[in-house]
Amino acid sequence: MPNDPLAVARPVVSAPAALAAVSAAMAKAQALGVKINVAVVDSGGNLAAFLRSPGAFLPSIAIAQNKAYTAAGFGFATGEWPRISESLSPAARQGIAATPRFVGFAGGLPIHHDGQVIGGVGVSGASEDQDEQCARAALAAIGCDGKGR
Repeated sequence: MPNDPLAVARPVVSAPAALAAVSAAMAKAQALGVKINVAVVDSGGNLAAFLRSPGAFLPSIAIAQNKAYTAAGFGFATGEWPRISESLSPAARQGIAATPRFVGFAGGLPIHHDGQVIGGVGVSGASEDQDEQCARAALAAIGCDGKGR
């Protein structure tokens, strides 16, 4: 496929890494005493792994998946959107905000490997800060920092 003019290889997060990430996020949530939903998606936004704390908010299932999707799709943390959107036109802000599955608040982080986005992790169910802490724990468990490494 390297020389195929019709298709390209696209790196994706591995199943073992996705499982390690959701497990680490869940462990962090337990340490914080919060209930979460955590999702990992691959570089195409497809669900790779998911865990839910018993009793976590049901709507947070979709929010966690959408945070992961947004982070994987744009390549940066969902919590960066308020700052980034300041430089956009009102039409661009409105268009992005209206995009299905878009989430513009903290708890979604991209998964980078060798300079490429290979997936995203999303956490929902606690405060934005706690969601972000759990997402960072997920990345740390697989040797990533959410900043392109």
